[in-house]
Amino acid sequence: MTDSDTPKLLPDTLYRSVTPGTALLRLATTHAREGILDGAWWPRSRDIGAELPSLISALTEHLGPVTRVGLDSTAWDELPTRLTVDGRLVHIDSFPVGDDTVLVSRGDRDLFSLMVIPPDTAPDAARAAMAKAVRADNITEAGQILIGVDTGGDTPHPPT
Repeated sequence: MTDSDTPKLLPDTLYRSVTPGTALLRLATTHAREGILDGAWWPRSRDIGAELPSLISALTEHLGPVTRVGLDSTAWDELPTRLTVDGRLVHIDSFPVGDDTVLVSRGDRDLFSLMVIPPDTAPDAARAAMAKAVRADNITEAGQILIGVDTGGDTPHPPT
């Protein structure tokens, strides 16, 4: 493994002002992960080809190479089977995980579960949902978090 492939740890206090398309992450790379979500992501659209590369780049910067991403195909405009991001091939798997979750893998070492904030969510609601998702003691599933905040629509997930 080269230095660029070596996974890096994220500080527990990595909170930033969040804008659409930015990955807000609180990821643990140890076995003592207590929360059920490892972070949250707020894409700008349902176009996975436009949105996923920036998430993968951000995750790779902090964790090392991402090898697989699992998404619910019904939540996105089109779901390719693979993408090349920063010169690396990333496999895309379709899982019925729900449109509120994305699963990210660094090979057989780690699996991370990120809540997906609907693209048209109001900024204050998105920040509130993300803050709850990244709490180390969070035991609430992504869909329930989104129901608990006003995401700007009548349902927690806007129609695709």
